[in-house]
Amino acid sequence: MWEEDDFVLPRGVRRMGQAQPQSDRTYIMYHGTTRAIADVIMREGFNQSKVGMLGRGVYLSRDLNKASRYPIGLPEAQRAVLRVEVDVGKVIAINYRDHPRQKNWHNARYGEVFDTAWCPPDCGMAKRGLESICVCDTDSITVVKCIAPITGRMFHQQPQYSWEEEDFVLPHGVRRMGQTKPQRNRTYIMYHGTTRDIADVIMRDGFRQSSDGMLGRGVYLSRDLNKASRYPVGLPEAQRVVLRVEVNVGRVIAINYQGHPRQKTWHDARYGEVFDTAWCPPNCGMMESGLEEDCVWDPDSITVLQCIDPRRGAPQAYC
Repeated sequence: MWEEDDFVLPRGVRRMGQAQPQSDRTYIMYHGTTRAIADVIMREGFNQSKVGMLGRGVYLSRDLNKASRYPIGLPEAQRAVLRVEVDVGKVIAINYRDHPRQKNWHNARYGEVFDTAWCPPDCGMAKRGLESICVCDTDSITVVKCIAPITGRMFHQQPQYSWEEEDFVLPHGVRRMGQTKPQRNRTYIMYHGTTRDIADVIMRDGFRQSSDGMLGRGVYLSRDLNKASRYPVGLPEAQRVVLRVEVNVGRVIAINYQGHPRQKTWHDARYGEVFDTAWCPPNCGMMESGLEEDCVWDPDSITVLQCIDPRRGAPQAYC
């Protein structure tokens, strides 16, 4: 299991989200590696990868869970994730394969020089639709902490679970949502974490609104499988499942601060325009985790596609 302790962001440092990073700002990111290489990096600093989808540079992620998968194929106990601060400098978006600057964005012979290349989510570049970030200057990266997978003293053995979904082709007209505001009247892939028993009921009878929550009544969803897999909080992981769904979001309102006048009344015509989906942006101060939240009013706008079970792996020691 990969978690990091809560920490206060240093002054001027931001969590990145999935929107394009703004030039000349500093962000928190993550880099997955081996424990041995992590020791070298912390002692001597990063070295550029010589090759990769975006050419030479240091490859990073804004997502701890994504970073924790690397190096692929290495036992989890041998991996580590470095939390870093990155001054991104000048940023270019490489948003399709064979972009003319895909691997030469830091080479003045080809035009303007950039310090960071950003591959947006769901642009067709990465297999799983996740973003990728490549930073040229290793000196712009400061290691903040080395994060190891959490284990406990060996009083008994408990199976270790991971949450992954099989690769699938998006239905025509359906999008992965990312963390930017969903566009009106479009259909997106989202996730809902629940118990096995309730999942059976939902698949048979459909969703029902939660009676209350941070955004009032509605069905609470996430664009992030790993976030959804944490719910219901406190339930053993083996008893949880995640429903992958399609959602027609209809009219969308952003609720971007606590005490917003439409925070719980966004579907009530007595208070103004009626909306179908309320969206809490990432890093707006509403959620302690800094993650986004989505609340959909009409259960009939949600179609269940698949029930995802945790994958049982090798036993892991817990106290």
